[in-house]
Amino acid sequence: MAKTKYFVVWQGKTPGIYEGWAQCKKEVEGFTGAKYKGFPTLALAKIAWADDPGKYLGKEPNGPKLVVCANPLIGVPTTDSICVDAACAGNPGVLEYRGVDTASGAELFRMGPFPEGTVNLGEFLGVVHALAYLKKRDSDWPVYSDSRTAIAWVRKKAVNTNLLVSPKNKTLFDLIERALKWLQENEWPNKVLKWETAYWGEIPADFGRK
Repeated sequence: MAKTKYFVVWQGKTPGIYEGWAQCKKEVEGFTGAKYKGFPTLALAKIAWADDPGKYLGKEPNGPKLVVCANPLIGVPTTDSICVDAACAGNPGVLEYRGVDTASGAELFRMGPFPEGTVNLGEFLGVVHALAYLKKRDSDWPVYSDSRTAIAWVRKKAVNTNLLVSPKNKTLFDLIERALKWLQENEWPNKVLKWETAYWGEIPADFGRK
């Protein structure tokens, strides 16, 4: 599936947002110090256009740091992708999950806090949320999660949790039912991949609460 690309030109002949490389090229070709980057959706391009270009050009000191892996069997992550992660204060405990643009760390969505949940449920919901987010934007970017369990649940289109439904977590389980229904009713071209933490460092969506 071809993916529509929108290009933000922060520094060029006429800064702005352009659809397709051909338009962008006219604005940056021959321009000394041009700053530009492509995005899969217009919405993400608009966020970047209003933001510091350093975050998106890999120069932000506090941005995600991708470790170069010398192991050819592991390789390096695809930067045109979404990473998801969950944070849980206890297990079960108060749960949140979010998805970020892998290259820049820009947050694309965040859900929670939910009063009671587990890390695996949050990771599962994060992956499904990312798949739905990308499908809505006609993007074939892959999705990374550092949870093998969540990835397996998505592939099986089923969850296996010991957490019982209660009034405290009913909202979360309603969301899980919606996610399972979406998986059953939709197809997607996106790969769901394991984030290799041992080689690449913490996943860019990490909440930093360890």
